[in-house]
Amino acid sequence: MKKKIIVIGSGFGGLATASRLLSAGHEVEIFEKRDKAGGRAYVYEQDGFTFDGGPTVITAPFLFDEIFEEAGKKRKDYVEFVPCDPFYRIFNDRGEKFDYNGNHDFVLNEIDQWNPGDKEGYTRFLKTTKAIFNKGFVELADQPFHNLWDMIKIIPDLIRLQSHKTVFQYVSKFIDDDFLRKVFSFHPLLVGGNPFDTTSIYAMIHYLEREWGVHYAMGGTGAIVEALVQLIEEQGGTINLNAEVDEITIQNGKATGIRLKDGTTHQADQVVSNADVAFTYRNMIARDHRSTYTDRKVERMKYSMSLFVIYFGTKKRYLDSKLEHHNIILGERYEELLADIFHDKKLAEDFSLYLHMPTKTDPSLAPEGCESFYVLSPVPHLDSGTDWKAQAKPYRDKIMNFLEEHYLPDLQENIVVEHHIDPLHFQQTLNSYKGSAFSVEPILSQSAWFRPHNKSEDVEDLFFAGAGTHPGAGIPGVLSSAKIIEQLVCKD
Repeated sequence: MKKKIIVIGSGFGGLATASRLLSAGHEVEIFEKRDKAGGRAYVYEQDGFTFDGGPTVITAPFLFDEIFEEAGKKRKDYVEFVPCDPFYRIFNDRGEKFDYNGNHDFVLNEIDQWNPGDKEGYTRFLKTTKAIFNKGFVELADQPFHNLWDMIKIIPDLIRLQSHKTVFQYVSKFIDDDFLRKVFSFHPLLVGGNPFDTTSIYAMIHYLEREWGVHYAMGGTGAIVEALVQLIEEQGGTINLNAEVDEITIQNGKATGIRLKDGTTHQADQVVSNADVAFTYRNMIARDHRSTYTDRKVERMKYSMSLFVIYFGTKKRYLDSKLEHHNIILGERYEELLADIFHDKKLAEDFSLYLHMPTKTDPSLAPEGCESFYVLSPVPHLDSGTDWKAQAKPYRDKIMNFLEEHYLPDLQENIVVEHHIDPLHFQQTLNSYKGSAFSVEPILSQSAWFRPHNKSEDVEDLFFAGAGTHPGAGIPGVLSSAKIIEQLVCKD
């Protein structure tokens, strides 16, 4: 039966869900708060520079291919993906580098330069992560967890896969060198988790990258957003911009549509929220409709760290630097810094950074002879009490001075455009609870059945896509949530 479905938000989860439901024959309308689609993948353009506001690491590209194939199209006709090699260049606190990609011999050679004894351990680590990957991603990532029995059935597998260990503990079973342990355990940070807290199931990210590679979308991540928007419109879907949802309307326990901030209402048979799951429950659904996700339950969940991100363009190129497309720069402290961010909720004096240099692959993102960058620093979410209106400038200066001294000579005299976002942006612009950057933290007690469900327990005909629901943050997780919703809606 054809249904009218409203999707709140146009991040990758909302766009993927909309297209899949259109392919299934439903009528779909998206309502987006901002002036263009993208959600966390919003694109900033200034003076000829293009900056991706959100995810830049494209893994499991087949998940995008599936969306277009369901619509009878080919993704390559809409957007081009190119492989990144190396996947990342990782620097220690002395500026010494480690590259890794999908070539096993290449990685072993890199390990050999640090600690030859870890080559055998890495090979064993990779073999065991394949089993984790097969269970955690291949079997379970696109399957809903809506009753406790679903969780009980996989407990023997979770025990066998040592899910009680953290990612760092798991890696340390196989790797002895301290820096290499960091190299092979940082992946949870890509989805909002602390490697010292996140269940070892997330070690599968390393294998996932090895399986399908790390890719870049020519034109930037925004090119994927544009491709999906074009596809949805070709399918007959509607995208409403500058349309902020104030409330999900509910009658007799069922979602019946939405009310916008301007007071207009829109009816639907079902509603999908791609907005932050905690914000949706607390701000879009009246308390008397929430017996499970009460304010107290939402407040007691643990949330990911936030981010401080500086987008900047330079009037010179840095092709002779030691930087690659994706760069991770680790500070002297690792576990202690992460404890400051995740446990103590305090803004530390030091930092570790992700530096994105997309114009190394795609010069079109900047005017000729120029370079486009963004640098990202994990920071605590707003429970830290940090006054970002006062702290943003000195924190920015500290990061940029560091980059100028160690990686980008004469940086600040060559900057021609710049802006930043901080936890206040995540809270106020992206409606992210506590200003977290990745919503619900990916710890074992907040995974699978324990994570907010894709189908609401409180409101019938209400579904959730995106980072805060099952299976979690990161592009593969968010796109998998859209596959789950397609199953649930079609099953209903």
